[in-house]
Amino acid sequence: MANSTPAAILDPGGVIDVKPRRPRPLLVRVLIQLVREKHLGFWGGLVPIVLVILLAVFASQISRGAAPNHQDADSLLKGPNAAHWLGTDEYGRDVLSRVAHGARVSLLVGFMSVLLGISVATVIGMVSGGFGGWVDLALQRVVDVIMAFPSFVLILLIASILGPGERNTIIAIAVFLVAGPSRVIRAQVLTVKQNMYVEAARSIGCSYPRVLLRHILPNVFDVIVVIVSINIAFAIITEAALSFLGLGIPPPNPDWGGMVSGTETAYLAKAPWIIASAGSVLAITVFAFNMLGDALRDILDPRLRQL
Repeated sequence: MANSTPAAILDPGGVIDVKPRRPRPLLVRVLIQLVREKHLGFWGGLVPIVLVILLAVFASQISRGAAPNHQDADSLLKGPNAAHWLGTDEYGRDVLSRVAHGARVSLLVGFMSVLLGISVATVIGMVSGGFGGWVDLALQRVVDVIMAFPSFVLILLIASILGPGERNTIIAIAVFLVAGPSRVIRAQVLTVKQNMYVEAARSIGCSYPRVLLRHILPNVFDVIVVIVSINIAFAIITEAALSFLGLGIPPPNPDWGGMVSGTETAYLAKAPWIIASAGSVLAITVFAFNMLGDALRDILDPRLRQL
């Protein structure tokens, strides 16, 4: 019976040449573990997020071409029907169209604010933990000043100064997202610095910026991924809260927070489908990102993998 050796090749001298398997990319490994082990993170997190992204991408097709700001005087506060699947609001605008196009705004603000804030937090955490000394002292005092303000008070202050708007909302949320994550990344950098491979790289003459980028950053990237996934949910709910208070996305632009604001609450008893539609999608999206963030933390955190 012939032996099958898929991972090894026998040469004439009888020496076994074992071919090392290339490690799977991080994204593939995470997706496999989500499907196999983290069912709540997959079905309750990743799947709803993909559906919401598809809702945003194909908003015009899903709403059958109905413009989100088109007003129909003959269809004021109409309940769900064949023409308007989720009904209309007090201006005769199609609720489904506004929810679908509002997904674009909420996801854009969520992703961009987290991308901007966590990018700055990563730079601060890497530089502060990597160089130490007076650099660490100066950067951490700046972080202390930011963290001295209550979270939502700081966001409200920045949003009030900058004014309503998509760009200003992104900046207001991003500024708050700098402080806390930078502390977490700094702590991780201080831990990774103690490893022997970092000392070995320094001993052969590698510059410290090269050590940070080539040896330390890849080993804290897992933590950054978890921070991003968890904070997207916070950014989306914060954007909705700012719009609810009139400091986020200005009307008449479609926005989930604006759809559950004071104007719509006046019609809560008469037209509950307005708030129910936007509120449900908002709640599902935030829940999904929280579930995905928890699952990614369990997968990527080596301390939790050992439990």
